[in-house]
Amino acid sequence: MLFSQIIGQQSVKQKLIQSVQQNRVSHAQLFLGRSGSGSLSLALAYAQYINCKDRSDKDSCGVCPSCVKMQKLAHPDLHFVFPTTTTKKVKKDPESELFMEEWRSFLSKNKGYGSDQDWYEHLDVENKQGTIFVRDASTIMRKLSLKSYEAEYKVMIIWMAEKLNAQAANKLLKLLEEPPEKTLFILVAEQADQLLTTVRSRTYLVKIPKIDQTDLTAAVCNTFDCRQADAHDAVMMADGSWPLAQHYFKHAQDEKYNFQVFQQWMRLCFKGAMIELIDFVDTLRPLGREKQKALLAYGLQVFRNSLLANNELMQLVMLPEEEKTFNQNFAPFVHHANTLSMVSLMEEGIRQIERNGYAALIFMDISLNMMKLLRVKADKAV
Repeated sequence: MLFSQIIGQQSVKQKLIQSVQQNRVSHAQLFLGRSGSGSLSLALAYAQYINCKDRSDKDSCGVCPSCVKMQKLAHPDLHFVFPTTTTKKVKKDPESELFMEEWRSFLSKNKGYGSDQDWYEHLDVENKQGTIFVRDASTIMRKLSLKSYEAEYKVMIIWMAEKLNAQAANKLLKLLEEPPEKTLFILVAEQADQLLTTVRSRTYLVKIPKIDQTDLTAAVCNTFDCRQADAHDAVMMADGSWPLAQHYFKHAQDEKYNFQVFQQWMRLCFKGAMIELIDFVDTLRPLGREKQKALLAYGLQVFRNSLLANNELMQLVMLPEEEKTFNQNFAPFVHHANTLSMVSLMEEGIRQIERNGYAALIFMDISLNMMKLLRVKADKAV
């Protein structure tokens, strides 16, 4: 991957390039950034740049044999470790080595911007969570004990390093502290507090900020050939995440629809307008299960935003102005005495729809309960 293919992050790119040019490459580095900020993409571009045979002061050449192999994720001196779990293919003793084909497909698809949940969905592991096992640590030690095949640096990228279990992390400590010559560890993580302190202390921290709104807007406009005004709401809601910016732009009409329908629904529930509610619920019946579930999930988000507003944390709510105003106005009706009941209603509704429940009855039941909950006073228990 080229640095030029990564959205924004100009200051980080420059620091990484300068570390190579000045021959000040730290042997173990922790790329710490939020999901969607491009931490893994930067690690890939850095690995390519450091081994490029004809790099410039701005980027790798992209055409030398080393760059070509790096871009195909097939360089013999580029190694990966990432969270795994049992699947239909690997029924026991999972480790990264057994999933390299899926990993290359995953990276090619999302250009390094995928989240751990995207990875688990790619593996089709349902609700399982991944771990980096001690078997992976043994593989790392074996691979890095060998001389490099053709590159100046052997590069080991450990993605979602916070998923290292304690046994695996402890096994790597000495190698992180004293790696073989011309070996580069890049640990990519989102939550530093979930990493062992002994691991963090052995790495040089590279903070990856969220993507600047100007850069994100330009990326949305270039990708979808739209105006800045059209990209504005998606970029605002994405809060520095490229995958979210794409999602919100592609589903802008769905987001707007959920807002308008949920707003109307809550107003009818508050008024207790039974005849209107019956007619309203009837309009939701033909939507289809996924759209019905999305509406209920939108409600869960509104409840969260309302609690943030009640705690004077509205600056954390990234929404278009009209939606933000609705959340602020709705917030007084969401409090400690009814929040859990409201959340349970929406979650149970999603479960019932997933089980092919009759949508009209599900939404009517939720409506009748919401009518009661919206009238509960904050100083009373439900």
